[in-house]
Amino acid sequence: MMRRIFAVAAGLAFATASTAQAELRPHRADYSLRLGTAANAPRIGTAVQELTLDCEGWRIRREIIAEAALTPSLKVRVSSQLTGEEDRTGNAFRYRTLVVLNGAERQTRGNVRREGDTIRATIETPDGTDESTLPPSTLMPLAAVGRLLEQLAAGQSSFPFVMFAAEGGEAFRFDAKLIGPAALPSTPPSEKSVVVPSTRSWPVAMAVTRAAAEDLKALLSVRAQVFESGVLDRLVIDAGVVTVTAYLQDLRMSEMPDCPAR
Repeated sequence: MMRRIFAVAAGLAFATASTAQAELRPHRADYSLRLGTAANAPRIGTAVQELTLDCEGWRIRREIIAEAALTPSLKVRVSSQLTGEEDRTGNAFRYRTLVVLNGAERQTRGNVRREGDTIRATIETPDGTDESTLPPSTLMPLAAVGRLLEQLAAGQSSFPFVMFAAEGGEAFRFDAKLIGPAALPSTPPSEKSVVVPSTRSWPVAMAVTRAAAEDLKALLSVRAQVFESGVLDRLVIDAGVVTVTAYLQDLRMSEMPDCPAR
């Protein structure tokens, strides 16, 4: 369960992209993780994501470290590392992951690319190499959240999109909708309150399902304050038996590169 939470949610929760109406700026964001949404919920770890941009595309580095006692006899220690590159066109994504769950390591390498109307994924794991064809509506991780930002900026109150999540190794469907501000937890007094340099933001909820599943039974739900710069805060990942909340603790914005028009 914890592997699923940090695999699927990390793919969305800390991915961002650019659109004409709501443009991501390169940045590094640091988060504090808590088990639950209460103001006194125990801290269980940290998450860091750094996005850089050059004229060829985005580069992402993400690390999540958490340790939680789910029951008196069940303790979970997990770390997840991702490095990846996504073309500015959104047609290719190459990545490497390392997940350590209670001391057991699992490494993967992936290459997802659009070939005409077909999206192919090649994923190398300790079990071998898997070749698959993804649903034609699948978006690369950064392009997917770019779609999210675009729809929010256009005033859409509910809409779906399909995203490839590197840690999960497959495509997932996200059904997004606007929610009331009260649906998000307040930042606990013991956490920093970080000012995000954006003029607009939206409280959003998303139900996550496997894109290839015949039914729409949600694996988990995600809620967050989504800023037009692509930064997220007060992120709640609810898997039913386990809920994890991420609070923005530090934010360092970088300049956009000066690239020739495409």
